[in-house]
Amino acid sequence: MKKLLWIFLLFAAGYIFFKGNNAAMPSGVIVPEMPTQSTVNLPAPFPFRNYTLTPLAHMELRARVLSTKRYATGREAELSPLDMALGWGRMSDSSVLDKIRISQSGRWYRWKTDHFPIPRREMETHSSNMHLIPADERVEASMLAVRKDDIIQIRGFLVRADAADGWRWISSLTREDTGQGACELIFVTSLTRE
Repeated sequence: MKKLLWIFLLFAAGYIFFKGNNAAMPSGVIVPEMPTQSTVNLPAPFPFRNYTLTPLAHMELRARVLSTKRYATGREAELSPLDMALGWGRMSDSSVLDKIRISQSGRWYRWKTDHFPIPRREMETHSSNMHLIPADERVEASMLAVRKDDIIQIRGFLVRADAADGWRWISSLTREDTGQGACELIFVTSLTRE
């Protein structure tokens, strides 16, 4: 009997941990503001690990976490160990998100729905897959602690990453694009959870 109780408790703790706080999220837009970016007073390119990062825009955003995906292999993982699918506007509304299935793999964010709860274009422009480069170990620890349905704030730079052998990874500079190259590559200097 004790063994069954322990199994139940472990299952319950795991469910609470991985489920996040979705059950506590009310319906309605939680994050009304759009991400902002600016090209004023950008720093010069700088070395980071074995790459040169060129800031393309200052980036600030507040968003609901729709999904997270860790990466440990591949060249991109040397810079960005984590992708987050993030939503704002009606893509932060539980009554909308309850009708969408979200997944991430291969550095892509995908969604599926049987009936569009909001127009498709709004889903595309009010959510995005963000490749996150932590500026330091403190930021990386904050990133890795984030869970689905958290509300987070990110500050940093949209960047281009260049390697000496010619390899390059470039951030999108708009929330209006979709498909290949539409993800943001963010050098994250600050990440906080609300």
